[in-house]
Amino acid sequence: MRWVLPCVVVLAGFVILVVRRDSLGFEAFALLLGAGLSIWLINFLYRLSISGDRDRDDEDRARRYFDEHGRWPDEEPRRK
Repeated sequence: MRWVLPCVVVLAGFVILVVRRDSLGFEAFALLLGAGLSIWLINFLYRLSISGDRDRDDEDRARRYFDEHGRWPDEEPRRK
């Protein structure tokens, strides 16, 4: 959905541009191109904002592991 909807909107703009070769067709194309790119940008920014949540969850898991084992998950265990 995050790729399909913007592509459909931009494609509709190209279809209108081909069908109507006057100023109204060009204006409709510009409008739909801007709308499609805006939809894509909003999706991109949303995905970027939630990626920080995954990083935070990974850090919390690593801290819990450290509390239980006394070392970080990516460290080699100490040999006795």
